[in-house]
Amino acid sequence: MKILFLKIAEPYGCFSNFSKHPIVVNGKEWKTTEAYYQAQKYEDPELQEKVRLAVSPWVAAQIGRDPSLPLRKDWDQVKERIMKEALWLKVSLHKEVKDTLLSTDNNELMEHTPRDHYWADGGDGSGKNRLGILWMEIREELRKSI
Repeated sequence: MKILFLKIAEPYGCFSNFSKHPIVVNGKEWKTTEAYYQAQKYEDPELQEKVRLAVSPWVAAQIGRDPSLPLRKDWDQVKERIMKEALWLKVSLHKEVKDTLLSTDNNELMEHTPRDHYWADGGDGSGKNRLGILWMEIREELRKSI
């Protein structure tokens, strides 16, 4: 069975990077994993802080997707590692996220949206679903640690 997630108010919405589950990295609180992820695209601390302080994850995402801003040179090589670190922080800081993840048994987790073919399923299953895959990897690693 596939478990689809996207909207934060729906079942499994905690798997969305837009869900309001703050994480703390190096003593700084990030309102969402989306804000943290988007900010890591940049080397400029002021730009990172602008993303961190964005009023919503949607605004953080808009800043992070601005093609006029200078991405760090190694972004394509580190983006999945950064995402996985953020997801690990989310499950380690929020018991309900961890419990929800473990409750998914062996079901396939899939971010479901036509707007993203890399992190999601592309809406029709043609996407890479990298976010869902990372969640499933974390689920397996959690099981091994119990």
